Amino acid sequence: MFSNFTLLLISILLKSLVLIILLLISVAFFTLLERKLIASIQRRKGPNVVGFFGLLQAIADGVKLLLKETVIPSSSNPVIFVLSPIFTFVTGLLGWVIVPFSVGAVIANIDLGILYFFAISSLGVYSIIMAGWSSNSKYAFLGGLRSAAQMISYEVAIGFTIISVFLCSGSLNLTEVVLAQKSVWYCFPLFPMFLVFFISALAETNRHPFDLPEAEAELVSGYNVEYSAMGFALFFLGEYGNIILMSCSIAILFLGGWLPPFEFLSFIPGPFWLALKTIIMGILFIIIRAVLPRFRYDQLMQLGWKIFVPLTLGWLLFIAGILLAFDSLPGINYI
Repeated sequence: MFSNFTLLLISILLKSLVLIILLLISVAFFTLLERKLIASIQRRKGPNVVGFFGLLQAIADGVKLLLKETVIPSSSNPVIFVLSPIFTFVTGLLGWVIVPFSVGAVIANIDLGILYFFAISSLGVYSIIMAGWSSNSKYAFLGGLRSAAQMISYEVAIGFTIISVFLCSGSLNLTEVVLAQKSVWYCFPLFPMFLVFFISALAETNRHPFDLPEAEAELVSGYNVEYSAMGFALFFLGEYGNIILMSCSIAILFLGGWLPPFEFLSFIPGPFWLALKTIIMGILFIIIRAVLPRFRYDQLMQLGWKIFVPLTLGWLLFIAGILLAFDSLPGINYI
């Protein structure tokens, strides 16, 4: 006979295994979608040889990276060099632990889910700094410094945005945040915060037009320039996993999560709506990469500190003032 703790542990492990497999499949087909969509925008075909309509191209690329030799530079710090991509991949997986796909369909339904998400997203800075420093390459080191400064700058704006959502929902639990959007999605009353969060998510994941840490013209490939084989593959999986996680977070915080857009569509399962909203936000990530040029670094810093931080702070105070004025601030007792 298994104890309750053992059964709970087995259940969590099985859920985690299923989530990891689904995430890896999602990353594979998201990269294929990106290549196909960018090819369509640029009036070319994209991957169309491996498998029907090129559907097996991502799997072929993964097998190729798996079979390649891992090269560790002789002048690098080998321990940190190897651990950096593993740390990136693991932190990318940890963020999915608190994502609610429907009521009760979550691995860990913790009350401080928003703070947990913010803390896990902040850990990505360390792996990039470790990779840039341990490679003992000027290009990788400059890419790591750029990425650290960029991610820290835009995390401030993301933090103020998350506090605005917390004030409106009255809870840090992501399930409660979604349920609080039954009457109206937060993307409408908090539209400036929605835009800031989306743009900051682009910077947080080092995507166009904020891909300065990986600028090919200046830094060859940035912090991962010395990586090959599975090291590069883990960075790749971590980066695209974070893109999908950010898209899912936008859907949960601002687009009603698994809630349907109209009441008469409630017969469709909730995970379908969450997946659909996540795919739509992911497509926006791809389109922005195809159509926008890269920012200069001074423009990047100016946008983060001189525009987004004052805007989010001011909007946060405005929302708090409105809720206090109408005596509708949830979860707070008034004297």
